[in-house]
Amino acid sequence: MRRPGRHVGLGGRLLAAQTLVVFVGVVTAGLVAAAVGPAIFRDHLHHAGTISPEASRHIEEAYASASALSLGVAMLCALAAALAVSAYVARRVAHPIGQLARVAADITDGQYEVRAPAPGIGAEFDTVAAAFNTMAGRLRDVEDTRRRLLGDLGHEMRTPLATIEAYLDAAEDGIGVDDEDTLTVLRTQTTRLRRLAEDLTAVSRAEEHRLDLHRRTTSPADLVDAAAAAAQPRYAAHNVTLTTRIATGLPALDVDPERLGQVLGNLLDNALRHTPPGGTVTVTADRHDGDVRIRVTDTGDGIAAEHLPHLFERFYRADTARDRDHGGSGIGLAIVRAIVTAHGGRVTADSDGPGRGATFTVELPVPR
Repeated sequence: MRRPGRHVGLGGRLLAAQTLVVFVGVVTAGLVAAAVGPAIFRDHLHHAGTISPEASRHIEEAYASASALSLGVAMLCALAAALAVSAYVARRVAHPIGQLARVAADITDGQYEVRAPAPGIGAEFDTVAAAFNTMAGRLRDVEDTRRRLLGDLGHEMRTPLATIEAYLDAAEDGIGVDDEDTLTVLRTQTTRLRRLAEDLTAVSRAEEHRLDLHRRTTSPADLVDAAAAAAQPRYAAHNVTLTTRIATGLPALDVDPERLGQVLGNLLDNALRHTPPGGTVTVTADRHDGDVRIRVTDTGDGIAAEHLPHLFERFYRADTARDRDHGGSGIGLAIVRAIVTAHGGRVTADSDGPGRGATFTVELPVPR
């Protein structure tokens, strides 16, 4: 069973604490005045020397009563004023904290759009409210991403599962499904599901900093050449030209070549999906601000400016440059960012707009 005092809010506790302080101050002032004042007054009367004992007694009594009355009235006025100020301060402090508590309760209920107003009672309280609002905004973004991820994940899985289910239904109805074309379709759809599962696992491990990196000294030219050689047959099949330009004298990198090969492979696949036949994709490697910079530039669909900051989010498909019809899993660029970040580098995307191509830039630090 809870004690009644535990139900008192912050304002009540502040008021009670300040009332106790004022009460102790009043009692202390009264005791000090009663102990010190009469002795000082009596000493002055003694030095006067012309007052009779009877008159001195009456004078002392008059002083004592006047002092008690004036001190009592003064203390009562001071107590009333102090209590009024204490009540105001307690209410002024407790009100924004109560608002913050209500906003926290709303966020707990899933209302991530609510915000705490600035208290206006000091920089510290304003900082707390601003930090709380920032947290609420990030929670809203996380929830939006979660909903979008679940929706897109369901969409990604629906097509291959529906295809597999249709062939299973056909098999149950006695329709032959053992021809090579049917097996090819089933293998393609199961491969798509496996790739989706592997991509999700990879990006989750990378973003949770659990990605295993087997670093070794590697030449940037070797990374680019290997990625271009692996992608060249796919580019030739789609009639897209793939070229490389590698600056001479680039310093070696301390990286996991397989993971960086995955990064470049994803960027090249992304560029191929969005570059029409007859287009060109160029991979360049050079030195920039002390880092090694690798850029993948295409002459394809291009990207609208408002979508550039979101390209590396999982399942982000706001425009045609990330549309499902191009066949990607939707998280290839998220994997790119996670792996590059794990290497201490950064990746960015630039485009002059739809239809004007895009450039993805990876910057990797050089070992000191």
